Amino acid sequence: MVIADDHTILRRGLRALLHEYTDLEVVGEAASGDQALEQVRLHKPDVLLLDISMPGTGGVEAADQVRKLSPQTRVVILTMHTEPAYLNSAIAAGASGYVLKSALDSDLVSAIRAAHEGKTFIDSGVAGHLVDKALGQDSPRQDSVREVYDLLSLRERQVLKLVAEGSTNREIASEACISVKSVESYRARLLKKLRIGNKRELVRFAIEAGLLSGTTPISNPR
Repeated sequence: MVIADDHTILRRGLRALLHEYTDLEVVGEAASGDQALEQVRLHKPDVLLLDISMPGTGGVEAADQVRKLSPQTRVVILTMHTEPAYLNSAIAAGASGYVLKSALDSDLVSAIRAAHEGKTFIDSGVAGHLVDKALGQDSPRQDSVREVYDLLSLRERQVLKLVAEGSTNREIASEACISVKSVESYRARLLKKLRIGNKRELVRFAIEAGLLSGTTPISNPR
């Protein structure tokens, strides 16, 4: 893993914290977006822990470039920003995790492990802001999230969550005890029901519905 943050004390604190976990190893540090990209070129780490506000190349831009430099490297954003716009930009850039600097140590470790497994982790604090916005009385997204989600079957909700976490069709089929062909049918049905066109939008819906790690669903499955 590589830690990228422009605050030396924070980087050292994170390194010391992660050193306590035998399954996590820090192989490099960076104080800017450009240094982070250089560390990725050098080490090809499994996970890049990246601050969103970095000197030079910003965190979001760096996350986007990481996909080209080292496709196997998963990016976890560590930030103080709770605004949905930052989260949306990070997800669009390919980030697998979004954690607030105020989060518990255990949440950060969970996000790193989830990213390493190819899954997505969104800090519950950020997800809460999204859900609050979606549930606002003046927000037209309220009906879109609550009513559409409530129309999904238990199996559709299960497939939606697994897709958003980054599971492959084969992995979903194994988890749900159904065929790969059935998974493909459920995915197509979800896109139609949710009126969205791709996986990225599916992930955003799952975030707003509170389905990803570290979040709470907005309603109970039927």
